[in-house]
Amino acid sequence: MARLLALSDLHLDRKPNLDAARALPAFPDDWLLVAGDVADSPLGLALAWELLVPRFARVLWTPGNHELWAREEPHGEDRYALLVELCRRFGVLTPEDPPARFDGDGGPAWVVPLFTLYDFSFGPAGLDPAGVRAWAAEAGIRAADDRLLRPHPFPDIAAWCAHRHAIAEARLAAVPRDAPWVLMTHYPLLRELVRIYRVPRYTPWCGTRATAAWIQRYPVSVSVSGHLHMPATDWRSGVRFEEVSLGYPREWGGDGPLADRLRVVLPGPAAPWPGDGGPIWRR
Repeated sequence: MARLLALSDLHLDRKPNLDAARALPAFPDDWLLVAGDVADSPLGLALAWELLVPRFARVLWTPGNHELWAREEPHGEDRYALLVELCRRFGVLTPEDPPARFDGDGGPAWVVPLFTLYDFSFGPAGLDPAGVRAWAAEAGIRAADDRLLRPHPFPDIAAWCAHRHAIAEARLAAVPRDAPWVLMTHYPLLRELVRIYRVPRYTPWCGTRATAAWIQRYPVSVSVSGHLHMPATDWRSGVRFEEVSLGYPREWGGDGPLADRLRVVLPGPAAPWPGDGGPIWRR
């Protein structure tokens, strides 16, 4: 019976990651959720779909910051539109397409890809974005996004984040409630799940507090995300959170079958304890 699988942060610009993707066997009955940071360019994203789409029954994607990096035009929303069109040429579903109903093992469920960003609200309270950047710089953190993620036509990343959040809210309001939901974003929905112990002051570039209310307002059963390169499973308020990053070769080892890194979202595990819990580390 079909399963719902997930992976993110493939970073196929790194040769060991690309080699692992090329060696991935076929899963002809299963769906694959790809939660962003596939590659640093449209060409890399196209290569990913050439490799992955024939191996799965259906592929769904949401962008990470790396796909949106722009060393050349187009930037911002125009770049995102280009990526969506590229995905559609391969039959990959995006946050601009209707949610998909999964009726396989562990279903039924509505799978909802969402394009979210960050607005520095994961940073220290009372600091504006400039203050957050200065605070992070004290620990040597200077995010590449600040050079490469250009928010055209918006004045800054926080304004672009607010725009995308409003679009996501409208999308969620239209999803049927006749089955549980699986949300897919690149950034985690909850600040408390950002556990990047070696670079904690990078946390402000990891999401927005505006998404936390979704797990209370909507019938969410699973939230799938990436970005942190800290793969884990958690439970909060009855929702299972799956961080599904592969990461850079130095983080995952750069060897071994990529199939072992695919996370089973549905049917998925039951919580091993009552109430909130985790993390169960998946490295």
